[in-house]
Amino acid sequence: EKMLAHPNIKLSLGVKFNRAQTAVYDHVFYSGPIDAWYDYVEGRLGYRTLDFVTERHEGDYQGNPVINYGDVDVPWTRISEHKHFAPWENHAKTLIFKEYSRLCGENDIPYYPIRLVKEKEQLVKYIKIANEETKTTFVGRLGTYRYLDMHVTIAEALDVVSAYLACVEKGEKVPAFMIDPLAS
Repeated sequence: EKMLAHPNIKLSLGVKFNRAQTAVYDHVFYSGPIDAWYDYVEGRLGYRTLDFVTERHEGDYQGNPVINYGDVDVPWTRISEHKHFAPWENHAKTLIFKEYSRLCGENDIPYYPIRLVKEKEQLVKYIKIANEETKTTFVGRLGTYRYLDMHVTIAEALDVVSAYLACVEKGEKVPAFMIDPLAS
């Protein structure tokens, strides 16, 4: 809340952001799908998406916040029981979300890059285009088209900020990628 209250911060929700809008900013850190940023000029990259099913139960459902399921016979990939994220609270009922993973369609929200041979060939083309950018840095899972755990994503975001500030201080060009998307 304090960060968003800063006079230099403007928050806009529910607004699609695209390349044409970058002209009014000194620099943009883009965490959306890199192929969408370029209007799929090299084709759509492959992603997986998630469908969430909400269930309400009496008492406790699984005893902890998250359980991942890798068994081929279980149709969901994860169950999150949110009351366990705040164990100091006590609730008689519980709310769970089952996550079902599937291939991402055109109108779905992409969550995880697939990165098979075809996608990596496309990614190389997108990276080449992105490296021509002068005011945009691509970050996160979708911007760099890499599967990243959230703790890695957050650590990289902090590293990107430090690298950006160092470039600005030295008067150097800010790269499109602080971490080579093909290196990992």
